[in-house]
Order: sequence, then C-alpha cells, then structure tokens
Amino acid sequence: MQHPEKWRETVDPFSLPYKQFELKRILGYPHAGNDVFQAEGIYRGETVRAYIKAARQNGANIENEVFILSRLDSPIFPKVIDFGFDGIPFSVTLELTGERLSNIVGDNADMRSMRYLFEYGRSLAELHSLKINEAKPVADRRFFHAPSAELLSKLGLSSLQTLFEKELPNATKCFCHGDFHYANILWKDGHISGILDFELSGIGNRDFDIAWAIFRRPGQRFMKTDDEISEFLRGYSEMGKYDEHVVRRYMAQCYIHFLEFCADDQEYCAFARAWLNSYAAALL
Repeated sequence: MQHPEKWRETVDPFSLPYKQFELKRILGYPHAGNDVFQAEGIYRGETVRAYIKAARQNGANIENEVFILSRLDSPIFPKVIDFGFDGIPFSVTLELTGERLSNIVGDNADMRSMRYLFEYGRSLAELHSLKINEAKPVADRRFFHAPSAELLSKLGLSSLQTLFEKELPNATKCFCHGDFHYANILWKDGHISGILDFELSGIGNRDFDIAWAIFRRPGQRFMKTDDEISEFLRGYSEMGKYDEHVVRRYMAQCYIHFLEFCADDQEYCAFARAWLNSYAAALL
C-alpha cells in the first residue's frame, strides 16, 4: 500500500525508545489522527515492514490497542512487535498487505461493492462474538448520544426532534471494534486480509458498532444504497443478531453529527439529509 509523503509535522519516529525494533527508514506517512509511519526496520534479525503509531491526539489509547491485539490470534490482526508508554505512547506492528475497499471499487458505478459486503458484515459479527478477558468498556463518544435540540435547530432539522426523544431498548453489550469502517479494513484476493486500529475497542453497544460500520462517510462511494446495507446485514446475520430499528436510529445520529462538521461538502450533506428524510418518513 502506497502512502503520501510527509504532510504535517510529527514526532521524530527515530527518537522513540524502541526495545525490539530497529528503525531504518520511513516509507510513508498515512493520514491518521495520531502520528502514523509506514516503516522498514530490523526485528529479530530480519528486515521487516511495519507501522509505527505514536499518540498525538487527546483520547488516543495506544495502550488499550496493544492490550487488545495481544489477545487476538489471527493473521488478519496486526502483530505488535514493540511498544512503549512512557513519554509519548507508541506501538509498532508488522505490516499487513491489502487494499482498502474505497480503492478497489473506485467510483462504484458498477456496484462492485456488493461482492464484498457479505463478508464485511460477517467479519464484524465474528468480532462481536469474541470474548476478551479484562477488556474495558469503550470510552464515551458524542456519536453515542442523540443530538440535542440546539444542534437539530442549528441544522434546520428540528422536525426530527421527536424521533430522538424516543427511548431505545437497553443496549446489547459485546466486544466491539469501536471504529470498524472501510478505512480500517484491508482486502486481498476478494477477502479481508487485515482489520486495523483497535484503540477504541472494548465492551460496548453492538448495534451502534454496526451502525458506525455502515453509515456512509464523506467521499465514500459505496454504502449509498439500501441494497448495500442489506447485504452487509445479511452477512452479519449469518453469525449474529441485531436490531435493525436501533441500528438505523444510530445511523441517523451519526449522519446528524457529521452534518455538523461537513457543511462544505454539498454532495455529502445532500445525501445525509435525504437519508434522514427517508428514515423519518419510514417511522411515520
């Protein structure tokens, strides 16, 4: 996978106190909230490619990610080969090969995404079935909560307020990835080859984790149709149960929160508003 040249100032990756990994060179600078580097170095006497992640943003929880990954045993999960939590927390994981679905489907004019969504959904259900001893509850995030009356008014969506005043059933708790979406999933030869970024993982709300996976993000050229969502959920249902009404309520919350900071993306805002209108009409 090719990554861009340096696009912002970062921590110096050569200054991190590695114990098992010897950094030789930086190959790329992936776009991420934290400082992430595609790197080449020496591990156990062999030249390897790896990803270095150093905490940059508030809420970064690299220690949690290292804990979770140490308890996952599959070649699709990153293998931690070094880490440190004194000073700037960091981790080093071996590189997994594959491409993101956004690169594979391109503009998705031929709905190529439909070939992948069953396995996409099934893989999330498999994650939700894992029992991770001593996993902590996921950290609270604003997306978990119904939008306020003030936010709805600001966005001109006050007509939706009554929909968000309805109480939801008690959440079904399970191990959740926390950030399961296309940018954190790698594919190779038509199958998932890597699941990345477990910082937000822990015991959480099953149906929100599903909603977070299937609501469309700015620039995303798939998950734009009900057929795609249905295919993802069909895959999920092969291994797990879900409450579609609750999932769609959480999708609505996500769209509203994204509308708050994506105002400059007219196409996305139009799509999100149309989705919200369709959601509201379905409940009337």
